[in-house]
Amino acid sequence: MKPNPILTLSVVTILLCSCHGKKNNSFNTAVAPQKGTFGYDLDFLRKKDNVIVLRDSSGAAAVAISAKYQGKVFTSTAEGDTGKSFGWINYKAFDAPVDPHMNAYGGEDRLWLGPEGGKFALFFKKDAKMVFDNWVTPAPFDRESWKTVGVSDHQLFLTKNMSLVNYKGTQLDLRVDRKISILERNDIGNILKMHLDSAIKVVGIKTDNSITNTGKDEWTKQTGAPCLWNLDMFAPSPKATVIIPYDEKAGGKVATTDYFGQIPADRVTTKKAHLFFKADGKSRGKLGMTAARTLAIAGSYDAINNVLTIVLFDVDKKATYLNQEWKTDKDPLVGDAVNAYNDGPLASGNQLGPFYELESVSPGAFLKPDEKLTHQHYIFHFTGDAAGLNAIASRMLGVSLADIQSAFK
Repeated sequence: MKPNPILTLSVVTILLCSCHGKKNNSFNTAVAPQKGTFGYDLDFLRKKDNVIVLRDSSGAAAVAISAKYQGKVFTSTAEGDTGKSFGWINYKAFDAPVDPHMNAYGGEDRLWLGPEGGKFALFFKKDAKMVFDNWVTPAPFDRESWKTVGVSDHQLFLTKNMSLVNYKGTQLDLRVDRKISILERNDIGNILKMHLDSAIKVVGIKTDNSITNTGKDEWTKQTGAPCLWNLDMFAPSPKATVIIPYDEKAGGKVATTDYFGQIPADRVTTKKAHLFFKADGKSRGKLGMTAARTLAIAGSYDAINNVLTIVLFDVDKKATYLNQEWKTDKDPLVGDAVNAYNDGPLASGNQLGPFYELESVSPGAFLKPDEKLTHQHYIFHFTGDAAGLNAIASRMLGVSLADIQSAFK
């Protein structure tokens, strides 16, 4: 039986139209990543640099890191490319002219060297008045690229040689090394010494940061010394709160709350050995706590976005921490081990962010030539079931989510 040519042509036409229709439908369902997701930020960053992405074995937890932008951990996620992007990224800074004070690209974890202010300051020239117009972030950790020396599926190794001069006039020749690791879920549970409910999504980041004296002279309490300084930038929200547990038995004030002017009483409070600080990005203020006071942990909870963040860090209660305040009349060898910052408008009305920060600082690196000091800093983000988040907050921070949300009521 011969095929009917008209019928055959009709069938082919129908099939072609059907395939064409399906093709159009597939194109119509392709959606660009939404702003606020890890995928959106990753697309943005890849246009600026060959960023390295580390993922855990599940593929859901991921971290984006850039050597070009000073070895920053720019952001992370606990739920894949469509999940929330936890780090704050300042998109407009990448194409802006070089800022003489600070090129604020953002970053969930950036590594600076301190002290910022004080008699051994790295951000002010010798004898300069410590005001904003004279404040300059040293180029090696502000805008210069770092070198990648090794990378695997779960770790990245970076290094940077620097030559700095402090407020005292001391030249500091040094090398900074940085290892960034993404942690597996089981490892996170072991580090925190608790079981993580399956309803909780988590990403964990560990940074091992070290400084080596590559010069010919020892760094002493007379010449001054640098310190390692991890700063974690996150997006604020009207219901985001920083929580810092502290040792009630330690002497001295609980915290320094007047780095940039006294923080108003309705924005910072202490209750039952916990300091609470509003992280809404609406009022500029910074606070700090000494090594004697801190329990080597800080956190934040964003009730709107349902994100609990925990930061752990090394503390040496017998070591000397450096004063970082923009003041020269204070002892340069008495400073804080943990800080928190909430961004807000400057007197001019301009604002860098908004964002907020959790920060940890190493002791002063009083090192002989070729000696090294290391500082470890961890970041954990949790999202998901409210009961599971409450269990983590209670276990790690010693307060419930209800305690956090009612801190300023």
